[in-house]
Amino acid sequence: MPESGSAAPGSSLPPVSSKALVFPSRPGFGTVGMKCRIRANHFVVKAAAKNVFQYEIKIDPEVKSRAVSRALMNKLIEQFGESHLSGRLPAYDGRNILYTAGPLPFSSNVFELNFSYKDGREKTYKVSIKFAKDFDLYSLIQFLQGRQRECPYDTITALDVVLREFPSQNYVTVSRSFFSPGFGSSPVGDGVECWRGYFQSLRPTQLGLTLNVDLSATSFYKSVNLIDFVLEYLNLQSVPPHGFQDRQRLQLQKALKGVRVETTHIKKMPRRYRITALTPLPANKLMFTIDEGKGETSSRGVEISVAKYFKDNYGSLRFEFLPCIKAGNDSRPTYIPMEVCNIVGGQRYIKKLNEKQVTQILRSACQRPADKERSIIQLVKQNNYNLDKHAKEFSITVDPNLTTIEARVLPPPRLKYHDSGREKMCHPNVGQWNMINKRMVDGGSVDAWACINFSRLGGDAVENFCRALVSMCNNIGMSFNPNPVDVYSRPHSQIENSLREMHKQSVEALKRMNAKHKQLQLLIIVLPDASGLYGTIKRVCETELGIISQCCKPKNIYKCNKQYLENLSLKINVKVGGRNTVLEDALNKRIPLVSDAPTIIFGADVTHPAPGEDSMCSIAAVVASMDWPWVTKYRGLVSAQPHRQEIIEDLFKVDRDPQRGNVAGGMIRELLVAFYKETRTKPHRIIFYRDGVSEGQFKDVLLLEMDAIRKACASLQEGYLPPVTFVVVQKRHHTRLFPENHNNRDMMDRSGNILPGTIVDRAICHPTEFDFFLCSHAGIQGTSRPAHYHVLYDENKFTADGLQVLTNNLCYTYARCTRSVSIVPPAYYAHLAAFRARYYIEGESDSGSGPSGRGVTRESSTAVASSRLPTLMENIKDVMFYC
Repeated sequence: MPESGSAAPGSSLPPVSSKALVFPSRPGFGTVGMKCRIRANHFVVKAAAKNVFQYEIKIDPEVKSRAVSRALMNKLIEQFGESHLSGRLPAYDGRNILYTAGPLPFSSNVFELNFSYKDGREKTYKVSIKFAKDFDLYSLIQFLQGRQRECPYDTITALDVVLREFPSQNYVTVSRSFFSPGFGSSPVGDGVECWRGYFQSLRPTQLGLTLNVDLSATSFYKSVNLIDFVLEYLNLQSVPPHGFQDRQRLQLQKALKGVRVETTHIKKMPRRYRITALTPLPANKLMFTIDEGKGETSSRGVEISVAKYFKDNYGSLRFEFLPCIKAGNDSRPTYIPMEVCNIVGGQRYIKKLNEKQVTQILRSACQRPADKERSIIQLVKQNNYNLDKHAKEFSITVDPNLTTIEARVLPPPRLKYHDSGREKMCHPNVGQWNMINKRMVDGGSVDAWACINFSRLGGDAVENFCRALVSMCNNIGMSFNPNPVDVYSRPHSQIENSLREMHKQSVEALKRMNAKHKQLQLLIIVLPDASGLYGTIKRVCETELGIISQCCKPKNIYKCNKQYLENLSLKINVKVGGRNTVLEDALNKRIPLVSDAPTIIFGADVTHPAPGEDSMCSIAAVVASMDWPWVTKYRGLVSAQPHRQEIIEDLFKVDRDPQRGNVAGGMIRELLVAFYKETRTKPHRIIFYRDGVSEGQFKDVLLLEMDAIRKACASLQEGYLPPVTFVVVQKRHHTRLFPENHNNRDMMDRSGNILPGTIVDRAICHPTEFDFFLCSHAGIQGTSRPAHYHVLYDENKFTADGLQVLTNNLCYTYARCTRSVSIVPPAYYAHLAAFRARYYIEGESDSGSGPSGRGVTRESSTAVASSRLPTLMENIKDVMFYC
């Protein structure tokens, strides 16, 4: 298979089938920026051009466990490989597909296998193998060389399964990653440990096929006795003599539901069970009726407690006052004391991690670029794909060296600040700058404000902080009244009532003062010392009272650090309607396909509930620029939608009104109307950055969401169809980019990562479609993750340079800090807005970074989530409340 030779971008390509949805072809390669060479964690793969045969597998009775399915297939190959399979070495996907490098001597066959489980049980299975199809690699070669538009995914999947066969049999598989304590493990608290492993995936690129290999880390249950897990999870030193409180039992039940355990009371015959619940009654009070096959014949039909049954048959229980685990179904449950259960190893912990656990895992996975590159190279050499018997069977070879590729470093944009400052123009240096000698280009005004303190900090500390914050805001360009309406101190036990009372009092005070504002423009809130109330505060302020708020942690109030005050000022300015900075090119109308005609830039994202929160809704957020041609102010809207649904439902909708008939609405329409009110013109162009979409969802998202955009535009005026460019932004991928020479400091940032602005649109990118990797930010710690941008629709006919430079330059306009950020700001803002809305229905975190931890409201959050998402107040929608 050739390593390169993709068709020239923009060259004529053969037509595709009418059923295929084809994304735009690459308009050319970018040329802007300083050329350089970097390395990527992609390894070139070659495969002999011979047929692959696909067979359908059916196991009777049905097996749900992939591990058991694989064990059955291994037994089949061992038992019948030479006699019935012509000695071939198949690759199995663990479910219902088998691949071979040549034909089997039959088109259909059924094999009977006697299978022994670890607990001594035996079962007979029938495995049927039926020919499905065969395919050669010709269409794949054509696709990789740019002569065919449709990707032959079935061929790539087959080769991917071959390369995954060995690790699938030897390690714990989680999606496309493989984990083992042999790669390293470390405890992260609460009965959970972090296992290290690696990710691998076969990718079609301009180089041909490449194997993308990256290091991974994720959480697993500790393989310990259940009592030890319980003590660690509940943070107890010893088992409570009177058992657990009901709250603790429910907490444990949530953590343990679905976990497999192995019994220890019968040494020669351990049995495995899956926990469905914890019993409300302890073992010494939990009664069951001895049925056939249990106990002495004379005892059958007798009701007995679990503790007494175990005492009579296996010995006394140490903790008979603890609940039992429940396994099986409600009609035929099995009760087992906790102390005779061990957690089976290799079970991934999929519940929500708390902040401490997340920190520990991130710390475990964090490696500087040079160290990470070495680890990946060592891993690939250790895997030794070229000696893998399955790879040999299918004539697949993997180059063990990282791919060296051409890249470019885009120049940073010039940023405009206010003329009253000493520095009117800013030249960012390695992705960052500061506010020294600069003033905000459009400082907001705050006349009516107050502060409410829910912490234990004294009044003097809070007032000193408020004075310092007002001074900072005024120094860098805002107009901030130094006199608050009031500074309140309230206990955190009645936060909602305190906020409502404060709002009422401040409205009355402003009325007495004959102030021009009828209510507060800004409320500074000192958070309680205890975490878990941030969401409640934001919900009340933004959906009930209509107050813009800025929350501060007590520890930051106490320190009163200058950098902290500066960052707060940046956030407050955009929350009250100001602008911190604008691109010089935007000011001078020099941005191609943005400045020449009114253009609106959208960002959209969907945030899903944590695993295990099955009744929680997903939250969609859409933001849009309102201030053409500067494109820095983004209005945001949020909407609830069905659980884990990625397609955004409320982009456009039609409601039936009894008086007015069909009424058009939805987030896109509302934002287009708001744009018109701000600029007095309709957008002539739409640029839509969509975050959080995986490759498998590209077509559905494009079809349904583009249709909603079209309908929203047409609902405003007949024939109104502005050209749209639809770009997916991906951060959850495993491509990593490394400097070619880790000793050349000129080509790295301080953390040893590639320079901000580094862009790749060759080699490891799609053979024909319009995509690119952009590392727009400077690393802080660990290895930077570039963003991957993939254009799914482009009626504006962007050039490669046009879209790449626009995207990189926008990353310097993020309002919350003086650094370029890792993804384009409209997508980032949509992410923040979606997380903010999640606080409205979960209300459990103490910071603005995302819900986390086993907060105080976790148990009641399910009921709250089922209710409707609270509606944002209109004045809140007008500003960047989510910052």
